[in-house]
Amino acid sequence: MNSQPVKGTHDLIGLEAAKARMIEEVFRGMAELYGFKEARLPILEYTEVFARGTGESSDIVRKEMYTFLDKGERSVTMRPEFTAGLMRAIVSNKLYATEDLPLKLYYVGPAFRYERPQLGRYRQFNQFGIEAVGLDKAEADAEAILLALQAFAMLGFERLRLKVNTLGDAESRAAYRDALRAFFSERIDDMCADCHERLRLNPMRILDCKVEADQEIAKGAPRIKDYLSAASESRFYKTLSILNDFGVEYEIDENLVRGLDYYSEIVFEVHATSKDGTDYGALCGGGHYSGLIEQFGGPDLPGVGFAIGVERIAALMEKEGLFDELEDRLDVYVMPIGEEALEDAFAITTQIRCLGYSAETPFAAQKLGTLFKKATRRNARFALIVGEEELAKGVAQLKNLATAEQKEIKLASLEEELDAVLGEEEEHHCHCGEGECHCHEEE
Repeated sequence: MNSQPVKGTHDLIGLEAAKARMIEEVFRGMAELYGFKEARLPILEYTEVFARGTGESSDIVRKEMYTFLDKGERSVTMRPEFTAGLMRAIVSNKLYATEDLPLKLYYVGPAFRYERPQLGRYRQFNQFGIEAVGLDKAEADAEAILLALQAFAMLGFERLRLKVNTLGDAESRAAYRDALRAFFSERIDDMCADCHERLRLNPMRILDCKVEADQEIAKGAPRIKDYLSAASESRFYKTLSILNDFGVEYEIDENLVRGLDYYSEIVFEVHATSKDGTDYGALCGGGHYSGLIEQFGGPDLPGVGFAIGVERIAALMEKEGLFDELEDRLDVYVMPIGEEALEDAFAITTQIRCLGYSAETPFAAQKLGTLFKKATRRNARFALIVGEEELAKGVAQLKNLATAEQKEIKLASLEEELDAVLGEEEEHHCHCGEGECHCHEEE
């Protein structure tokens, strides 16, 4: 039997899982601060959900989906992204009719794309994202951008760059596609095979080509700004005006089109730069869209959203040292001295867990030196030593494993004793950053 994971998949265990959870919890918490609610969606959908919602010209649909026939000969696909499935869920559950608009939902979970594995990118990866559906306002677009920037700042990224562009409304995009098709038709013989297909399906996708020679050709292509309707131009600059009001710096990138066909109006990416000036590229991307709900049989409701790849963010945070303070620690390691203390040690360990502190204890008697080695490997903060003599007196020895300070405590006062020492540690592990701490000020 092959014990290796499938190529492009990976295991997250212990501290690695904690890193992913940290990223997800920061984004989840920020989304809930903005009034978003969680949506949990099926991994498996009928293929037409993604083919219709994502767009046939996207690389995801053309090359990256895991699609197969089920036992009923129905074509199903493991989700390559969440937005199309979420639009399907909104229509299936008639949320547009039973909930107030906009519908503000976030999601987190695994997605699957058959692409070349590279740093922070896998064939099975975890994605977090938000969608706000049902409100066609520049304020909704700006809100999504602000949420993303705040979450990345919370994770510790300091050198962020926001790139924005507008793809215009349906009228603008139709005129622009015609202009691009005319421009690239005369040059397509010198371009890659993918661009030949993009020219047929959606010439805007050529602007996102990663082949350097094709990028050089695209530099001379028409610009969307010359084909914007008055309404789209006004909307775009209204969003930029809101960002200006909040002091958000941005760069207008006229080649930014994003990788999915459903985008319209504003699109954006958040980029990061390392401490030594290395461009890490996009941390997240998103934008405004319209027509998606209608494709699934619902009303024509616009939306805006973004998504991040959790593993990619984790890889960049690792390079930037942003996990240095993340600890996989145990609060208390309970050490029974002798066989007679095992049962009581287990009961005390259970009591500590009920108090809300993490605790472990061995299930067999071992030498004290061995127990201290195990406590060290578990990165325990405190050892609680209980032997037959201590138990007879109703006491235990509580040892701080960092300072080696040890004192006798009464087991009847265990909660107060642990609150005193572990609560004190938490007080000194605040997250206020530089400057004066306000964690424990009275209301």
